[in-house]
Amino acid sequence: MLPLVDKPIIQYGVEEAVAAGIDNILLVTGRGKNAIEDHFDVSVELESFLEARGKLDQLAEVRKISNMINFAYVRQGEPLGLGHAVLVTRQLVGDEPFAVILGDDVIDADPPAIKQLIDVFDRLGGPVLAVERVPREDISSYGVIAIEPNTNLGDGIYQVRDLVEKPPKEEAPSDLAIIGRYVLTPDIFPALAATKSDRTGEIQLTNGLRELLKTRPIYAVEVKGVRHDTGNKLGFLKAVVYFALRRPDLADKFSAYLKTADRRTAPR
Repeated sequence: MLPLVDKPIIQYGVEEAVAAGIDNILLVTGRGKNAIEDHFDVSVELESFLEARGKLDQLAEVRKISNMINFAYVRQGEPLGLGHAVLVTRQLVGDEPFAVILGDDVIDADPPAIKQLIDVFDRLGGPVLAVERVPREDISSYGVIAIEPNTNLGDGIYQVRDLVEKPPKEEAPSDLAIIGRYVLTPDIFPALAATKSDRTGEIQLTNGLRELLKTRPIYAVEVKGVRHDTGNKLGFLKAVVYFALRRPDLADKFSAYLKTADRRTAPR
């Protein structure tokens, strides 16, 4: 819920889903996350307040949020890993393909990042992961894929041969790291149910996908766009600067400020 310029981080992911043609969203939350549910709910009091004071632009923005999409919510209970977070949606997702968007990965892309995956899914008919080339010194922070050679699937599209969760950099099978976008099929659920917890007690989605890979092909797409990992402080700050500079009403003044910021903050 941290604001990225003027809206919370999670709203960027929701707007990406809407732009990709998705009209139902299931938010996986936990204890103390009521602010997320409230943000996307109808606020009668706030709407009446804004309307009474003639603040129609702000009223339209509030209504845009609440009318954006059909929302449902499920509680994870304990933070037992991304694989577990996906698994708790099983009864609500049902027997159909679905997309997974991790809110802290904010991706500026046209077409939207998740739409790029959906297009590949529609063509190839199998689960699709988003990947990004990452420097070797950072690779151990990610799930990493090994790819089948010479699959001729198209530019930046790969068939996955194996997946490894957070390998040491010297053992990483490639520099293609899995990032926070997936299009999955419902057979991931039994695969996750059969996946053992790792040494931290978490069920990793990467390990569930590795189990699924035994029975069907899985594909990966290098997403064309700019990704910011807002889950860490530096990534969040970079995202604020990036999106502020893309705003016509802020770009010039903010750019001018940044040019003088080094002089203002330099130690004396």
